[in-house]
Amino acid sequence: MSNKSKGAVLPEQVQAEYRQATDYKRQLGSRGLYEQTRINERFYTGDQWYGVNCGDSRPLVRYNVIKRIGDYKMAVVGAQPVSVRFSAEGVPVTAASCELVEGYRSALRQGDKPEALPAEAAAQAMAAALTDYFATTAKRLKLEELKQRVLRNAYISGTGVLYTYWDDRIRTGLYADEAKTTPIYGDIAAEVLDIEQVYMGDPSVEDVQQQPYVIVAQRRSVTEIQRLAKAHGCRRWAEIRGEDGHATLLTRFWKEWDENGNAAVKAVQICDTVTVRETWSLGVKLYPLSVFRWEEKRHQCYGESEIPYLIPNQIAINRTISAGVWAVMMMGMPMMLVNGDVVTGPITNDPGQIIPVYGSGEEVRDAVRYVDPPAFSAQLDANVQGLIRDTMTQAGVSTTLLGDIEPHNTSAIIAVREASLMPLTMMQNRFYTFIEEMARVWAEFWMAMYGNRGLKIAEEEGVWYMPFDGNLCRDLLLSIGVEVGSGDTYSESRTVETLDNLYANGIINAKQYLSRLPRGTVPRMEALLQEMA
Repeated sequence: MSNKSKGAVLPEQVQAEYRQATDYKRQLGSRGLYEQTRINERFYTGDQWYGVNCGDSRPLVRYNVIKRIGDYKMAVVGAQPVSVRFSAEGVPVTAASCELVEGYRSALRQGDKPEALPAEAAAQAMAAALTDYFATTAKRLKLEELKQRVLRNAYISGTGVLYTYWDDRIRTGLYADEAKTTPIYGDIAAEVLDIEQVYMGDPSVEDVQQQPYVIVAQRRSVTEIQRLAKAHGCRRWAEIRGEDGHATLLTRFWKEWDENGNAAVKAVQICDTVTVRETWSLGVKLYPLSVFRWEEKRHQCYGESEIPYLIPNQIAINRTISAGVWAVMMMGMPMMLVNGDVVTGPITNDPGQIIPVYGSGEEVRDAVRYVDPPAFSAQLDANVQGLIRDTMTQAGVSTTLLGDIEPHNTSAIIAVREASLMPLTMMQNRFYTFIEEMARVWAEFWMAMYGNRGLKIAEEEGVWYMPFDGNLCRDLLLSIGVEVGSGDTYSESRTVETLDNLYANGIINAKQYLSRLPRGTVPRMEALLQEMA
């Protein structure tokens, strides 16, 4: 279907596109995306002897380097706190306009109704409000948890996807009238999708916003899909069936352009041969999907995980360690051979057990004996430790990064860590781009769906609401920047060390020193500062 087509989208067409995209995923790599992701998940969680019929007699040791590497990299990429700053393109920011905006915001904080701002200052004030409101929305949607799930999905399957949608059932606590008789419902919600649920129309296009269409497949209960169908006037809702009370709901997104070249995202929902929801407009210009790829591949919309390339080393490590443990057990508790014709009683192998033996002296000597275990190489432990170390080093992880050293010299450790973290910079930048794409999608929904309502702004001084009219902001061209805070393990130590030097040299006083210590360093810090005032 062409991007510019405005005809009805039939269930048969969506199902055919879904099957085609499914077949493509099955052909990716040597095992296909679905099977490889299942294998990656098992190795990451520790189920690394799955399918190996070794019985229960031997110890199957696991030394999970895959999880340790992944957890470290995910922590580095996603640990730094991020904030998003919106600015209005084409709007000059001057000292005079900043003073006007600050006066306007100050009046709102105090509960007053300030005079309307000039156009340029109003645009600047709105961009500042969106910056503050992003933090409010991030807290409501638990963005930190969503980020962790996106990173985990990306490490295991190669691609993490965040799906933002409009939920008209969310209560906002706001009202459309001063009498508070008309409550305002509806706000954005977010869900982390597995890449197995997302199907791109053209797999060779890397940018999701350039896709001809995107299909999202969600496993839902038949009851829920029927309720959704009835809510949107579907007369065939009773025909919706499934297995085990569940069915697959397909949501197809695509873009249409008007004569002025303005894009609009449309969607339709299908379940088997039933159109659950007819074509509707989301009101936004961007696909409501933000994608992060662990490793990028040229001309490929799906990312790639590093786990498949770590699995052979992981198997070798597990086998080697298990062989070493088994050899030690055989040396400490060797196998016993018993002549059943001479020894008729039960053998428990308990220390001090008395074994009745009947026969001649030679028969007594040969009645019970131990099997000498094979020679055990003293280099086995050194070899396996070297294999572990080399595997982690080649994956970009070292003992310095993992903290397996004594922090005697903080400055030296920081220098080594910063040098070691350089290879992850590109991955961090891709993740910050993912955050920027997500913020742009959120802003699209705010301007398209909020209408006239207040934006909740939470500051240290208190909580207040910024008047917002989405219709007046539709033509506002927003620039988005991601600001990254410090999240290093030794950042607090570095902060304290810097403050110590400033205080020792008399550059700052005791109050300035205490007020700038990392949060939680001193109990009841605010009370202490008040006592010093």
